[in-house]
Amino acid sequence: MEEQNNFGGVNPGEQPEPGAQPAPSVQPAPAASPRGAALWLKIIAGLYALSLIAALAVINRADAVRKSKPKDLDLSKLTGIGQSKKDAVAVIPIYGAISQGNSSRSWERGSQQIAKRITALAGKKEVKAIVLDINSPGGTVGAVQEIYSAILKAKAETKKPFIARFGEVSASGGYYVAAACDQIIAQPGTITGSIGVIFSVGNFEGLMKKVGFRSEVIKSGKFKDIGSASREMTPEERKLLQAMIDDSYDQFVTAVSAGRKMPADQVKLLADGRIYTGRQGLEVKLVDSLGDLQDAIDKAGELGGLGKNPRVLTDSDPFENFLSLMDSKLSLFGAKSVFDSVSPAASLEYHWYGK
Repeated sequence: MEEQNNFGGVNPGEQPEPGAQPAPSVQPAPAASPRGAALWLKIIAGLYALSLIAALAVINRADAVRKSKPKDLDLSKLTGIGQSKKDAVAVIPIYGAISQGNSSRSWERGSQQIAKRITALAGKKEVKAIVLDINSPGGTVGAVQEIYSAILKAKAETKKPFIARFGEVSASGGYYVAAACDQIIAQPGTITGSIGVIFSVGNFEGLMKKVGFRSEVIKSGKFKDIGSASREMTPEERKLLQAMIDDSYDQFVTAVSAGRKMPADQVKLLADGRIYTGRQGLEVKLVDSLGDLQDAIDKAGELGGLGKNPRVLTDSDPFENFLSLMDSKLSLFGAKSVFDSVSPAASLEYHWYGK
């Protein structure tokens, strides 16, 4: 056997066997050419410079477009750019008589619950507009104003459009709530209007005398039992209550004037408590257009930049709507809420009783 040295060759002085192929010798790798490395560096530097120039050109072009386009032009409304598939119009039903309340039961929709829903849904990024589906004859002054205030705050904070849709009835406090919205859409036969305030108490004095019942009242001031059903109202009490009515009425007129962009004197000509159909309301500018719920959703979609037939987001359920609708039907005839176990005390109301 022939021994190979460390370089794979035959030891010196030894002859290879006939026919044997000598092992190839290992050659060191050629060193990189300095000129080639410099060429590649120049190419890379050139490409980097070109990319910087292109980026600066794009930035300058975008800035020029931003400065030249009208401030009120929203490209997303025209092209849909930037919209998410989750973007939607929220629908919030307001059914039945409106009263103060924050019940934990899902079917009871007090003013606090409705106000919270308005605030929560308006705060959702994917909600671009809100429709208030109103089927209500109104309710107590404080409860109605709580919902009205929630709408104004949500509009101021989010700049999102609100559309009011009228069902069978949207009168008195139902209309007060709608006055905060950007547009009002009603059915031609909707009952609306009834702009005014009412305060009513019973007088059982005659009946009490017949049955021999007499009420004894001890009070700290002469007006402490104002509105008592056990005696006749005094002229002073009537004057005091009328002043309260007039102040609440002025607040109603102011809300309608601001919402409908109508002079207060013009509103007062319409606000003597009378009711209107939806078509009559359109003629006197209490309503913007006639249509159904889908029309209201389409209008909200357009104002919110989503176009017609947008995705709809709602937080109600059929069972809740059924019970609320029962409440609405009964309240049209002056009945109290089907959920009220105790008759509430007399109060100032933006409420149409259908009498």
